[in-house]
Amino acid sequence: MDARKTRGITLLREWLSPMQRAQFDASKSFDVVGCDSGRRYRIHYGRVTNVHEIDDAGQPVTGWCFVPSGHLVAGDVMLAQKIALETNERTTLALANRFNVKCRDEVHQHSPVLETM
Repeated sequence: MDARKTRGITLLREWLSPMQRAQFDASKSFDVVGCDSGRRYRIHYGRVTNVHEIDDAGQPVTGWCFVPSGHLVAGDVMLAQKIALETNERTTLALANRFNVKCRDEVHQHSPVLETM
């Protein structure tokens, strides 16, 4: 892994709670709770189409695609996504593209840029 990716993952891990860190170590994903709705989201390793709203059983319901501006590595993007959902969920989702989770593997050319990040 190159130095930028390593630094990104290191910074992300520093911001994760112990439970989130254990999830990330086991599955390369972790759950967050939205600050406005209390909904749960699972952030998967990656930079786009990697945020899924999940139900009480942990099953994906809806996908959300949003990324911070700039050419960032996955760890940095995931950290920005975590902070956005935990501190400004309503605005974040208003800017995000919603997608069918079953279509996650499709290439999404245009992801909204969060200028506030």
